[in-house]
Amino acid sequence: MNLLVELFVEELPPKALKKLGEAFATLLADGLKAQGLATADAVVTPFASPRRLAVHVTAVVARAADRAQQQKLMPVAVALDASGAPTPALLKKLAALGADASVVPQLKRQPDGKAEALFLDSLLPGATLAEGLQKALAEAVAKLPIPKVMTYQLEQGEGAGFQPGWTSVNFVRPAHGLVALHGADVVPVSVLGLQSGRETKGHRFEAAVPVVSLKDADRYAAQLRDDGAVIASFAERRADIVRQLGEAAAREGLQPIDDDALLDEVTALVERPKVLLCRFEPEFLAVPQECLILTMKANQKYFPLLDAAGRLTDRFLVVSNIRPADPGRVIEGNERVVRPRLADAKFFFDQDRKKPLASRVAQLGKVVYHGKLGSQGERVQRVRAIARAIGTQLGGPVLAQQADRAAELAKADLLTDMVGEFPELQGVMGGYYARHDGETEAVAFAVEDHYKPRFAGDVLPRGDAGVVLALADKLETLAGLFGIGQIPTGDKDPFALRRHALGVIRLLIERQLPLAVPELVATAFKAFPEGHGQSQAEVAHFMVDRLTGYLRELGYSAQEVDAVTALRLPGWDRLTQRLAAVRAFAALPEAQALAAANKRVGNILKKSDDAAGAVHDALLVEPAERALADALAAVTPAADRAFDAGDYTASLKSLAALKSPVDAFFDAVMVNADDLALRRNRLALLARLHGAMNRVADLSRLAS
Repeated sequence: MNLLVELFVEELPPKALKKLGEAFATLLADGLKAQGLATADAVVTPFASPRRLAVHVTAVVARAADRAQQQKLMPVAVALDASGAPTPALLKKLAALGADASVVPQLKRQPDGKAEALFLDSLLPGATLAEGLQKALAEAVAKLPIPKVMTYQLEQGEGAGFQPGWTSVNFVRPAHGLVALHGADVVPVSVLGLQSGRETKGHRFEAAVPVVSLKDADRYAAQLRDDGAVIASFAERRADIVRQLGEAAAREGLQPIDDDALLDEVTALVERPKVLLCRFEPEFLAVPQECLILTMKANQKYFPLLDAAGRLTDRFLVVSNIRPADPGRVIEGNERVVRPRLADAKFFFDQDRKKPLASRVAQLGKVVYHGKLGSQGERVQRVRAIARAIGTQLGGPVLAQQADRAAELAKADLLTDMVGEFPELQGVMGGYYARHDGETEAVAFAVEDHYKPRFAGDVLPRGDAGVVLALADKLETLAGLFGIGQIPTGDKDPFALRRHALGVIRLLIERQLPLAVPELVATAFKAFPEGHGQSQAEVAHFMVDRLTGYLRELGYSAQEVDAVTALRLPGWDRLTQRLAAVRAFAALPEAQALAAANKRVGNILKKSDDAAGAVHDALLVEPAERALADALAAVTPAADRAFDAGDYTASLKSLAALKSPVDAFFDAVMVNADDLALRRNRLALLARLHGAMNRVADLSRLAS
């Protein structure tokens, strides 16, 4: 038979509901499986609504099968006397286990380390469902990922077995009901001061009956839907909202904003969703759409509607928790509520534009950035210095001037009313205000984009000035915080330095910027005054660690990444091309043999100080070494031309022709010859081979 368990509670925190529902189902089902009450392939279905956590588990037995167990008793020397009779110690141990001397003949002798011990074979009775579910339920409740525990008072005596009085209970929200049904039968268990039964409650306002008496485990979802007006499944409710949003938007020829986090949160707020179309006054569209969208999503949990070009319209969708016959009053109420929010945004926007962005820069000197790193004004000066240096290197004086101006203005919007109300809009509002003040599009875009990429998968800045400023801003953060010892440890990264490093990496690689990382780091540290900690090596090492992870996330193997990063290249603009070449080379039939040979060559050269110098043809006395020299002379020019042209794949593939001469060389030639001149010449030949093979990547890292 199947099992249904439900905890009926007060409204759960919406941002945590999905995770709580999944955890409750998984933990309880795993507890049953561990006790043999449910099979490993049992189907586990989670349910989670604002007022309930539940799980349905298939094929749950009333009693687990008995299990054979073997218990170690004690060493034979302690258990039996010289005549083989049981000692008092053994008899006492058996009594504690519920056995007596009659089982002594059945005890097994088995080696246990250096001595023998006695073991008792017994049959462990399987747990009953009531026992096993009680244990699994208690453990599941204790291990739930509760964001913040609530302590509340429960009047004991509400459930059987409790003495009258009050007791404190700790849970995410006060719990008021517990259902446990095995088929149609109630399983007697208790948790959080509640005794199990078959009754639950439906929708606060629209349930057909005040109390839903569940007939059996399998009709839980259907009864809640029909009698309780509740869609109990989080996934089903979410899918229903998505469907309704799509249909409502399509009727208007529009599309709802795509926001999975908002969708999850709204799903956790309603039990019986109904999507309604609302409107606001078109004049509010004069405010930047980012402001309007954010206030509607963050404050009201509404879904703004966009046109085909992605522009905000004067319509939005509301997910109501009731389905009235006439939704007019619900629509009117939501429109009335959103109006002051939009009016506030318009007021902030209008007020902010009365004061030029540049006029706010001086005030940044009064805003603390970090106790050990000074004010935001001081930080701006450091970012400007770094931006000028990078801009000059990438685009000369014009780009340097654009990046410098953008850096000067980039943090000024922190002092605006709009960003004060919506910190998420920093940078975005700066771009709007810079454009309003007559700044160039290059500067306005750079101000708007300089925080990008803000998270994994985020877009990069659009213009060159934005790229320069984004690099400067992130490098200043890394140099500043590493210099005062604020280095991430374990999973602790309060200043998001890993994210800043990843942003630098993505800019360098995806925009293919010809910049040397050590020089960038040094430039960042030069912007700080004397006395600031010099942690260039630590920052560079930190970035290489992040680089390795980033390249692995692109789909390259650990071997492939290791082969490229082992060269310790100062510039990272062509790393993905090198990785693609390594992957193509590794697929060649000659790859493994050449990688192994390259590793052997590297080991030989490491042990010798005589590898420097030119290769002299007159000293190539063995046919195999002359053949290798000739093959190198034939292959290297083509490989070098392809490398210089950026065709790393062709460069590596051309090395396949070296397999046979390399194999023959190691079969026939003694590298460490007694003759010093011959030894030096052969080592020089191997050094030339090693250099030719490792221009794109360290091929020895591909050897299995």
